[in-house]
Amino acid sequence: MKKYIFPALAIAAMMVSCNNQSPKMDEQPATASGEGMKIAYVEVDSLMTQYNFAKDYSVTLQKKSNNARNTLNQKGNALQAAMANFQQKLNNNGFQSREQAASQQAAIQRQQNDLQELQARLENELASETAKFNEALRDSLQNFLKAYNEDKKFDLILSKAGDNILMGNKKLDITQDVINGLNKRYKPTAKPAAEKAEEKKAEEKKAEEKK
Repeated sequence: MKKYIFPALAIAAMMVSCNNQSPKMDEQPATASGEGMKIAYVEVDSLMTQYNFAKDYSVTLQKKSNNARNTLNQKGNALQAAMANFQQKLNNNGFQSREQAASQQAAIQRQQNDLQELQARLENELASETAKFNEALRDSLQNFLKAYNEDKKFDLILSKAGDNILMGNKKLDITQDVINGLNKRYKPTAKPAAEKAEEKKAEEKKAEEKK
């Protein structure tokens, strides 16, 4: 039976150097320049784990992924049970006629097709939500850096992810300064009523299980 498992979400962040009004920062990182260029970089991994917007959205995406996976697993198990039941009846001559067997087999095929369509729809919805997050994150960074760079005057701000920058002087690292500024600007949105109700239901279920 095919396993219905969503791949891990890959989140990409793009940093750019822009110009606009600069907010006042608590920390002033040291900077360095070479050959007339003023350069800085931001650690993407740190940004993803410390920027509150990224953390909140990651939780939301994980919940959606888990819900989709649970739904697919439940329907997949039901399909397996139907197939096993059909095979058992077939082996034991449990069908009154070929037409009856063919009818049940067709029903199983429809069930399988429905499951495949559901999987494709849920995967597309999750991919769309992930793309929406990436775009919102990118816009948030760009808007912040436009304001931030009005005062800093960097010629280039790089994103450091993995080993794409093999070596960088820590004097060029403005990660914490950017995270602090982003978190100051971030205003979490209120949770939808449906999501609150779902969380309350889950908490009540856990409380019942503990009794």
